Amino acid sequence: MEKEFSTLERNILKAKGLSDEQLGALNGLGIVGRADFQTVGDLSTLLELMPDLDLAVAVRILEWAVPTASPLPATPAGTGQEMAAPPRTGDGVLVVNSSDSVYCLHCQFKQPKDYTPGDLCLNCGLQAEPIETCYWCGSTGPGRFCRVCGAAFVGTAELSLAVMLRRDGVAKDDIPPRLKLMGQSEKDALWGRVRRARM
Repeated sequence: MEKEFSTLERNILKAKGLSDEQLGALNGLGIVGRADFQTVGDLSTLLELMPDLDLAVAVRILEWAVPTASPLPATPAGTGQEMAAPPRTGDGVLVVNSSDSVYCLHCQFKQPKDYTPGDLCLNCGLQAEPIETCYWCGSTGPGRFCRVCGAAFVGTAELSLAVMLRRDGVAKDDIPPRLKLMGQSEKDALWGRVRRARM
């Protein structure tokens, strides 16, 4: 009989956000226990093995399975999967920074004290905190979340789609994950509605 996750491990992984199908996919990859995540080792490897896995879920899984790992390397710009996290040292000890510390969304490089929103990162040259528009309240600002209503920003390219979902009555916190899960055909259909609404 093939080895598989114990009942406790399955329940923990489900609590971290995995579906039954994703658990089956892990089994198919040979990841059948908590110890196997040690072999996977880091976030980028896990996402290469399971490209459809949500970034936040992957981080929670690795923090549980490999508590001494630092699961948040820099992610490529424009993937929509950039995520803020406090920096960790190699031994897993949390580093506490002052509340006015700003980290680049793309490479997690700490910005200098004279940084202002919209400046370019000294490390990677991209805009450290791009100024985004909120699909929910229309405010603009830097960071990953609207400082007025708390909605998670979506990429500028999908702002009109998010506004359309808002008009359809989708809850504020459900819009960003829904856009991530949409296939290209669903997005194309939604774009058609956006274009018709503009006429």
